[in-house]
Amino acid sequence: FHANGTIAQVYPGGDTIFGKIIRKEIPAKIIFECLAFHDISPQAPTHFLVIPKKHISQISVAEDDDESLLGHLMIVDKKCAVDLGLKNGYRMMVNEGSDGGQSIMFILMFLEAGR
Repeated sequence: FHANGTIAQVYPGGDTIFGKIIRKEIPAKIIFECLAFHDISPQAPTHFLVIPKKHISQISVAEDDDESLLGHLMIVDKKCAVDLGLKNGYRMMVNEGSDGGQSIMFILMFLEAGR
């Protein structure tokens, strides 16, 4: 609240230059972005996906330039596991092609825990 009793505006990332970059109000050359979310059809008590915002259909077609982005997915997985309190371990996986269980042609890393 402001001193006059009005409600202050809350901005994702705060009202800073970094918040404005996050909200795309200020252009920046983003190195990577990804999205983490819970699976809608979980195969374990904890089951979430981490996907890059860059489309890569399969690990077999990833370019050498994608190395940092793919490593970033593992770090995001780890950070999400910490945030969710997964202290007894978990499994990270990437499926490759139809024989490897890939059903959507978009690379993703998923994490399962709790069984």
